[in-house]
Amino acid sequence: MSIEIRGPLELPARREDIELSTSDGLTLVGELALPVDSDPVATLVTLHPLPTAGGFMDSHILRKAAARLPALADLAVLRFNTRGTSSPRGTSDGEFDGGGAEQFDVAAAMEFVRERALPRPWLLGWSFGTELALKYGREHDIEGIILLSPPLHRATEAEVAAWAQSDREVVVLVPELDDYLRPPEAETRFASIPHARLIAVEGGKHLWVGESQTRRVLTEVVAAVNPSALPLPTHWPAA
Repeated sequence: MSIEIRGPLELPARREDIELSTSDGLTLVGELALPVDSDPVATLVTLHPLPTAGGFMDSHILRKAAARLPALADLAVLRFNTRGTSSPRGTSDGEFDGGGAEQFDVAAAMEFVRERALPRPWLLGWSFGTELALKYGREHDIEGIILLSPPLHRATEAEVAAWAQSDREVVVLVPELDDYLRPPEAETRFASIPHARLIAVEGGKHLWVGESQTRRVLTEVVAAVNPSALPLPTHWPAA
């Protein structure tokens, strides 16, 4: 008997509560989820939405990525609370810095990836997290960035355009009905990165509410990182 994969269902994974240490002396709390019976083929380092608007490591798309993708796509999923952010996992040291000192948080996550020898890291940012990916991702050894609902409030034109000089992949998911940046404007704002792949999601909204939107987002993430795992099963155990 199989059950439909939807909502908060958590599929099997090796889950470990972790701590990240920043170069400015803070401890950040997080979780690493790994496939149960195999090594991961790639790694998602997730960057959550704006903490002052309720974003944290358990924001639903990131929580569902960690709940599903180790089992469905052989991915490692690293989630953590940026400085000053709280979740049921705990509260990270420090205070929200508007995307400035969070540079050290991204670096701490990438240092953890190096220490654990996690393979083929990608940054997966959502909303505020996309700003961190755009501003600081080029400093690190990553295969690419995946941007969900990028508002482009903090990343400057120069920081966006700098990705044109990088061979790292840039995948941008823009909801048709986004509150901040919709597909036509996104095409203009990301035109400075010729190799960026912009995906306009019909009917999508900034928060990706609903199982159909969740499945679309996770499918596009896996299409970028491990396309051989597609199509993602809708039931568990998978047939």
